[in-house]
Amino acid sequence: MLHLLVPLLLLISNIGRSQSAIVESLPGFPGDLPFKLETGYVGVGELEEVQLFYYFIESERSPKDDPLLLWLTGGPGCSALSGLLFEIGPLQFDYSNSSGIRPILKLNPYSWTKIANIIFLDAPVGTGFSYATTWTAYDINDTSSAAQSYEFLRKWLMSHPKFLTNSLYITGDSYSGVVAPIIVKEVYDGNEAGREPPMNLKGYVLGNPVTCEVKDISQRIPYGHKMALISDELYEVNLLYILTRSTKTNCNGDYVNVDPTNGACLADLEMVSIAYNYLYSYIWANDRNVHEALHIREGTKPEWDRCNNSLSYTKDVLNSVVYHRYLSKTSLRALIYSGDHDLAIPYVGTLDWIRSLNLTLLGQWAPWFVEGQVAGYSILYSENNKYDLTFTTIKGGGHTAPEYKPKECLAM
Repeated sequence: MLHLLVPLLLLISNIGRSQSAIVESLPGFPGDLPFKLETGYVGVGELEEVQLFYYFIESERSPKDDPLLLWLTGGPGCSALSGLLFEIGPLQFDYSNSSGIRPILKLNPYSWTKIANIIFLDAPVGTGFSYATTWTAYDINDTSSAAQSYEFLRKWLMSHPKFLTNSLYITGDSYSGVVAPIIVKEVYDGNEAGREPPMNLKGYVLGNPVTCEVKDISQRIPYGHKMALISDELYEVNLLYILTRSTKTNCNGDYVNVDPTNGACLADLEMVSIAYNYLYSYIWANDRNVHEALHIREGTKPEWDRCNNSLSYTKDVLNSVVYHRYLSKTSLRALIYSGDHDLAIPYVGTLDWIRSLNLTLLGQWAPWFVEGQVAGYSILYSENNKYDLTFTTIKGGGHTAPEYKPKECLAM
């Protein structure tokens, strides 16, 4: 423990220096980055003992006019780099051309930064490159994590005032389904109370969101039954068997010129891609050259983990539906989406809690399309003609949907 505390103590005197820097190039990417990337730390807490790390990427279309998104990855404890490199960011690993020595990066043609400014935040403290200067500051829970993220957002906007008028959306997936609605409430209440700076909050977007873990998990077996993964007999005794097939067998050894009608091979290749993402992110994010490029403070983290499973974290919000119910009395907009092949947080459970809000149904369950193909199904709700909530499925999407269906999620 002392080997971590000493460098942290040395850093305390340097926290007041420049908090952010522009990143023009990254190891593994050929040439200069064709988009504006800023990284930095924002101190939160009474003594700024918590230092939250972020990646900020300006919209490729119109930074001045496009919305500003705060993105939180799930876990709790999973780095925002997952969202940036695996899901909605402008870069992704080129696993077909990479070696284990240094992974190659390529552009993601379906990045949400084509239409939005995005802050990818490593929260809670201890996640990704975020750290604390005291051991007690690592003790965190759902509500305090949300409060710190709200404080981060206030301070970030005060140091980036040109984005104060941009439409603001709080976004994320998986476990951020618990914390993000609390942040939305914090921002909304702060605006109502006249806290500075005023934020142009418009709504929130949550993908495959955890809401109540007990209820979410209890839907796994009914969902497996509905998807014909288990028989009626197995459903009755609550047993679930998932049949796995070998990529080598399904693809007949050809992983490049894949028959587009070979669904089993395509599904297996998706899983291979995701597995490589996890491996390459560990190699890449622990490269000293990457640390220098991202302006990581030396000595603050012994090792980057995609998901930090050793956080001192207490789950004190067992059900976040109460926050959605509160927000349904506002004039905000909400988009909730689920991959319809997500067995971790099945969409049927998500639809159940949405229905429990007793909102007014504005439109029936209907398909939506991308390039003439059904991309999912959606339904629209409202409350007092002010609050709008859209729920949509992503056809073929897993946990989380943008990893599996990036084109469809961008179109959504």
